[in-house]
Amino acid sequence: MNITLRIWRQHDRVSAGRMVSYDVEGISGDMSFLEMLDVLNERLTVTGEEPVAFDHDCREGICGMCSLAIDGIAHGPEGLTTTCQLYMRHFSDGDVIDVEPWHAESFPVVRDLIVDRSALDRIIQAGGYISAPTGSAPEASATLVRKEAADRAFDAATCIGCGACVAACPNGSAMLFTGAKATHLGALPQGQPERNARALALVKQHDAEGFGGCTQIGECTAVCPVGIPLDMISRLNADVLSALGDSGI
Repeated sequence: MNITLRIWRQHDRVSAGRMVSYDVEGISGDMSFLEMLDVLNERLTVTGEEPVAFDHDCREGICGMCSLAIDGIAHGPEGLTTTCQLYMRHFSDGDVIDVEPWHAESFPVVRDLIVDRSALDRIIQAGGYISAPTGSAPEASATLVRKEAADRAFDAATCIGCGACVAACPNGSAMLFTGAKATHLGALPQGQPERNARALALVKQHDAEGFGGCTQIGECTAVCPVGIPLDMISRLNADVLSALGDSGI
Protein backbone atom coordinates (compact mmCIF):
# COMPACT_ATOMS: atom_id res chain seq x y z
CA MET A 1 0.00 0.00 0.00
CA ASN A 2 1.30 3.47 -0.93
CA ILE A 3 -0.15 6.52 0.79
CA THR A 4 0.50 10.23 1.13
CA LEU A 5 0.57 11.78 4.58
CA ARG A 6 0.00 15.46 5.16
CA ILE A 7 1.38 16.01 8.66
CA TRP A 8 1.31 19.06 10.91
CA ARG A 9 4.90 20.13 11.61
CA GLN A 10 5.61 22.69 14.32
CA HIS A 11 9.03 23.14 15.87
CA ASP A 12 7.90 24.41 19.29
CA ARG A 13 5.11 26.19 21.16
CA VAL A 14 5.80 29.61 19.65
CA SER A 15 6.63 28.64 16.06
CA ALA A 16 4.05 28.71 13.30
CA GLY A 17 2.92 25.28 12.15
CA ARG A 18 2.24 24.01 8.65
CA MET A 19 1.17 20.86 6.84
CA VAL A 20 4.00 18.92 5.15
CA SER A 21 3.42 16.08 2.68
CA TYR A 22 5.26 12.75 2.78
CA ASP A 23 4.90 9.76 0.47
CA VAL A 24 5.06 6.46 2.34
CA GLU A 25 5.41 3.31 0.28
CA GLY A 26 5.15 -0.40 0.99
CA ILE A 27 2.78 -0.11 3.95
CA SER A 28 1.17 -3.33 5.17
CA GLY A 29 -2.50 -3.35 6.08
CA ASP A 30 -1.55 -5.20 9.27
CA MET A 31 0.45 -2.22 10.55
CA SER A 32 -1.11 0.03 13.15
CA PHE A 33 -1.26 3.74 12.36
CA LEU A 34 1.59 4.38 14.80
CA GLU A 35 3.71 1.62 13.27
CA MET A 36 3.21 3.31 9.92
CA LEU A 37 4.47 6.57 11.46
CA ASP A 38 7.46 4.63 12.82
CA VAL A 39 8.27 3.52 9.27
CA LEU A 40 8.08 7.12 8.08
CA ASN A 41 10.35 8.29 10.89
CA GLU A 42 12.92 5.59 10.17
CA ARG A 43 13.10 6.75 6.57
CA LEU A 44 13.31 10.42 7.60
CA THR A 45 16.14 9.59 10.01
CA VAL A 46 18.08 7.71 7.34
CA THR A 47 17.85 10.69 4.97
CA GLY A 48 18.91 13.12 7.69
CA GLU A 49 15.52 14.75 8.10
CA GLU A 50 13.85 15.56 11.41
CA PRO A 51 11.48 12.74 12.43
CA VAL A 52 7.87 13.54 13.26
CA ALA A 53 7.29 13.91 17.01
CA PHE A 54 4.17 12.13 18.28
CA ASP A 55 2.98 10.80 21.63
CA HIS A 56 2.69 7.08 22.36
CA ASP A 57 3.14 4.70 25.26
CA CYS A 58 1.36 1.39 25.78
CA ARG A 59 0.08 0.97 22.20
CA GLU A 60 -2.66 -1.25 23.60
CA GLY A 61 -5.55 1.24 23.63
CA ILE A 62 -5.26 1.84 27.37
CA CYS A 63 -3.12 4.87 28.16
CA GLY A 64 -4.66 7.48 25.84
CA MET A 65 -1.32 8.97 24.80
CA CYS A 66 -1.84 8.48 21.04
CA SER A 67 -3.67 11.76 20.59
CA LEU A 68 -3.95 12.35 16.84
CA ALA A 69 -6.64 13.82 14.63
CA ILE A 70 -6.76 11.74 11.44
CA ASP A 71 -8.61 13.28 8.52
CA GLY A 72 -10.18 15.67 11.00
CA ILE A 73 -11.49 12.95 13.33
CA ALA A 74 -10.04 12.38 16.78
CA HIS A 75 -8.35 8.94 16.76
CA GLY A 76 -9.44 8.38 13.16
CA PRO A 77 -12.47 7.00 11.30
CA GLU A 78 -13.08 3.83 13.32
CA GLY A 79 -15.42 4.16 16.30
CA LEU A 80 -14.38 3.07 19.79
CA THR A 81 -10.76 2.85 18.65
CA THR A 82 -7.61 4.64 19.78
CA THR A 83 -5.03 5.71 17.21
CA CYS A 84 -2.63 2.95 18.28
CA GLN A 85 -5.34 0.35 17.61
CA LEU A 86 -6.28 1.80 14.23
CA TYR A 87 -4.89 -0.42 11.46
CA MET A 88 -3.87 0.58 7.97
CA ARG A 89 -6.27 -1.95 6.45
CA HIS A 90 -8.97 0.66 7.13
CA PHE A 91 -7.34 2.84 4.48
CA SER A 92 -6.88 2.32 0.74
CA ASP A 93 -3.92 2.39 -1.59
CA GLY A 94 -3.32 5.94 -2.81
CA ASP A 95 -5.14 7.63 0.08
CA VAL A 96 -4.10 11.11 1.17
CA ILE A 97 -4.34 11.25 4.98
CA ASP A 98 -4.20 14.40 7.09
CA VAL A 99 -2.57 13.95 10.50
CA GLU A 100 -2.82 16.75 13.05
CA PRO A 101 -2.49 17.28 16.81
CA TRP A 102 -5.47 18.09 19.01
CA HIS A 103 -6.35 21.67 18.10
CA ALA A 104 -7.66 23.25 21.31
CA GLU A 105 -6.67 26.41 23.15
CA SER A 106 -6.14 24.48 26.38
CA PHE A 107 -3.87 21.94 24.64
CA PRO A 108 -0.90 23.99 23.35
CA VAL A 109 1.26 22.23 20.77
CA VAL A 110 4.65 21.22 22.20
CA ARG A 111 6.12 19.92 18.94
CA ASP A 112 4.59 18.53 15.74
CA LEU A 113 1.80 16.16 16.86
CA ILE A 114 2.45 16.41 20.61
CA VAL A 115 0.26 18.66 22.76
CA ASP A 116 0.42 19.57 26.43
CA ARG A 117 -2.60 17.93 28.08
CA SER A 118 -1.56 18.66 31.66
CA ALA A 119 -4.75 20.73 32.07
CA LEU A 120 -6.63 17.44 32.42
CA ASP A 121 -4.25 16.38 35.19
CA ARG A 122 -4.95 19.60 37.07
CA ILE A 123 -8.70 18.98 36.85
CA ILE A 124 -8.19 15.60 38.52
CA GLN A 125 -5.93 17.15 41.15
CA ALA A 126 -8.66 19.66 41.98
CA GLY A 127 -11.15 17.05 43.12
CA GLY A 128 -10.48 13.56 41.87
CA TYR A 129 -9.93 11.91 45.22
CA ILE A 130 -11.75 10.56 48.28
CA SER A 131 -11.01 11.02 51.97
CA ALA A 132 -11.18 7.31 52.80
CA PRO A 133 -7.85 6.20 54.27
CA THR A 134 -5.61 4.12 52.03
CA GLY A 135 -3.47 1.16 52.98
CA SER A 136 -3.86 -2.55 52.49
CA ALA A 137 -6.70 -3.75 50.28
CA PRO A 138 -9.97 -3.91 52.26
CA GLU A 139 -12.26 -6.91 52.31
CA ALA A 140 -14.44 -6.93 49.21
CA SER A 141 -17.59 -7.07 51.32
CA ALA A 142 -16.49 -4.39 53.82
CA THR A 143 -18.45 -1.70 51.98
CA LEU A 144 -21.62 -2.77 50.23
CA VAL A 145 -22.08 -1.28 46.77
CA ARG A 146 -25.19 -1.69 44.67
CA LYS A 147 -24.48 -3.37 41.35
CA GLU A 148 -26.00 -0.46 39.45
CA ALA A 149 -23.66 1.95 41.24
CA ALA A 150 -20.64 -0.28 40.70
CA ASP A 151 -21.42 -0.61 36.99
CA ARG A 152 -21.88 3.13 36.66
CA ALA A 153 -18.59 3.84 38.43
CA PHE A 154 -16.78 1.30 36.27
CA ASP A 155 -18.18 2.81 33.07
CA ALA A 156 -16.92 6.23 34.16
CA ALA A 157 -13.54 4.86 35.25
CA THR A 158 -12.84 3.58 31.75
CA CYS A 159 -12.08 7.16 30.66
CA ILE A 160 -8.41 7.17 29.62
CA GLY A 161 -8.01 10.94 29.61
CA CYS A 162 -6.89 11.12 25.99
CA GLY A 163 -8.57 14.47 25.32
CA ALA A 164 -10.41 13.39 22.16
CA CYS A 165 -13.59 14.89 23.60
CA VAL A 166 -11.91 18.29 23.77
CA ALA A 167 -10.49 18.00 20.26
CA ALA A 168 -13.89 17.13 18.79
CA CYS A 169 -15.98 19.67 20.70
CA PRO A 170 -16.70 22.91 18.77
CA ASN A 171 -16.45 24.71 22.11
CA GLY A 172 -13.24 23.00 23.20
CA SER A 173 -15.03 21.69 26.28
CA ALA A 174 -13.67 18.98 28.57
CA MET A 175 -16.96 18.36 30.32
CA LEU A 176 -17.21 14.72 29.21
CA PHE A 177 -13.83 14.05 30.82
CA THR A 178 -14.77 16.08 33.91
CA GLY A 179 -18.15 14.40 34.17
CA ALA A 180 -16.55 10.96 33.97
CA LYS A 181 -14.13 11.80 36.79
CA ALA A 182 -16.93 13.14 38.98
CA THR A 183 -19.22 10.18 38.29
CA HIS A 184 -16.48 7.62 38.85
CA LEU A 185 -16.20 8.61 42.51
CA GLY A 186 -19.67 10.09 43.02
CA ALA A 187 -21.41 6.81 42.18
CA LEU A 188 -19.67 4.94 45.02
CA PRO A 189 -20.41 5.16 48.75
CA GLN A 190 -16.75 5.96 49.45
CA GLY A 191 -17.04 9.07 47.33
CA GLN A 192 -20.08 10.59 48.99
CA PRO A 193 -18.40 12.81 51.63
CA GLU A 194 -16.79 15.04 48.97
CA ARG A 195 -19.41 14.61 46.27
CA ASN A 196 -20.74 18.18 46.22
CA ALA A 197 -17.39 19.81 46.91
CA ARG A 198 -15.79 17.60 44.24
CA ALA A 199 -18.25 18.67 41.58
CA LEU A 200 -17.68 22.36 42.29
CA ALA A 201 -13.90 21.96 42.41
CA LEU A 202 -13.71 20.01 39.17
CA VAL A 203 -15.85 22.48 37.25
CA LYS A 204 -14.02 25.48 38.71
CA GLN A 205 -10.68 24.05 37.54
CA HIS A 206 -12.16 23.07 34.19
CA ASP A 207 -13.15 26.69 33.58
CA ALA A 208 -9.86 28.05 34.94
CA GLU A 209 -7.96 25.97 32.36
CA GLY A 210 -9.76 27.75 29.54
CA PHE A 211 -11.97 24.91 28.34
CA GLY A 212 -15.25 25.96 26.76
CA GLY A 213 -18.72 25.32 28.10
CA CYS A 214 -20.80 22.30 27.14
CA THR A 215 -23.78 22.86 24.84
CA GLN A 216 -24.74 19.17 24.57
CA ILE A 217 -23.69 18.82 20.91
CA GLY A 218 -22.46 15.28 21.49
CA GLU A 219 -19.33 15.25 19.33
CA CYS A 220 -17.36 14.33 22.46
CA THR A 221 -19.03 10.98 23.01
CA ALA A 222 -19.08 10.28 19.25
CA VAL A 223 -15.27 10.17 19.16
CA CYS A 224 -14.60 8.82 22.68
CA PRO A 225 -12.54 5.64 22.16
CA VAL A 226 -14.10 3.96 25.20
CA GLY A 227 -17.69 5.15 24.70
CA ILE A 228 -18.18 7.41 27.71
CA PRO A 229 -21.90 8.36 27.50
CA LEU A 230 -23.14 11.94 27.33
CA ASP A 231 -25.21 11.61 30.48
CA MET A 232 -22.00 11.71 32.53
CA ILE A 233 -22.18 15.46 31.93
CA SER A 234 -25.80 15.54 33.11
CA ARG A 235 -24.78 13.76 36.32
CA LEU A 236 -22.06 16.32 36.93
CA ASN A 237 -24.48 19.20 36.30
CA ALA A 238 -26.92 17.69 38.78
CA ASP A 239 -24.19 17.43 41.41
CA VAL A 240 -23.17 21.05 40.81
CA LEU A 241 -26.77 22.25 41.20
CA SER A 242 -27.12 20.20 44.38
CA ALA A 243 -23.92 21.66 45.76
CA LEU A 244 -25.02 25.21 44.97
CA GLY A 245 -28.36 24.56 46.63
CA ASP A 246 -26.70 23.24 49.77
CA SER A 247 -24.46 26.30 49.92
CA GLY A 248 -27.43 28.64 49.65
CA ILE A 249 -26.22 30.21 46.41
